[in-house]
Amino acid sequence: MEPHETTHDSSVRLPAAVLWDMDGTLVDTEPHWIAAETALLGRYGASWSHEQALQLVGSALPESGRILADHLAARTGVRLEPEAVVAELVEAVIAQVTAAVVWRPGALDLLTSLGAAGVPCALVTMSYRNLADTVARMVPGAFTVVVAGDEVERGKPAPDPYLRAASLLGVDPADCVVLEDSPTGVASGEAAGCRVLACPHMVPIPAAPGRSRVASLAEVDVAALGRIAGGQPLDLLAEGEPARG
Repeated sequence: MEPHETTHDSSVRLPAAVLWDMDGTLVDTEPHWIAAETALLGRYGASWSHEQALQLVGSALPESGRILADHLAARTGVRLEPEAVVAELVEAVIAQVTAAVVWRPGALDLLTSLGAAGVPCALVTMSYRNLADTVARMVPGAFTVVVAGDEVERGKPAPDPYLRAASLLGVDPADCVVLEDSPTGVASGEAAGCRVLACPHMVPIPAAPGRSRVASLAEVDVAALGRIAGGQPLDLLAEGEPARG
């Protein structure tokens, strides 16, 4: 990604780093995950509702694989190893992203602006390294570090992924802003001690003290993220407003 020419106002506070969730925040992959889950289970004659799929949004893949394998066994008696389930899902989503990536509204513009302002960014995802690298290669140079789900002992909602990203960047988590679209990811960022900006996509995220929320990343800029990093929450969502696709 080539940064735009810009003149940064030195009076504007900047976050030490911005830590990006991937699925549903940077790229619109959640429909791909749901389609892959439905196809895998359907091949063996098991149904999988949209509501059930939403319960896995933001979860660590080993946990999702276990839930899907248990569901399949209970409905059909077919037993698959959770690792095999996850491998098939990841392969399917990589194929979909490679064929046609869909960026979340405002994400690329914000990512470019952060690069131009000199704010380091990390990609912090529960997707595995092969999928994370597939997406990161589409925005070359945008992410200083990538933390993938198969590289942390505990996935979201544990704080480990965001703590690892901050450590790799050499910054204090308290000075970072996390961008997330799911309650699971928000919980991870908050547990790590980061400021969190929630941009709900498939699943609503309730208001909470100190939590920032927007309907779209197009509603914020570098200066807004700096204010959030400085302890000024920004909540532009009316309570009860549905997540936007």
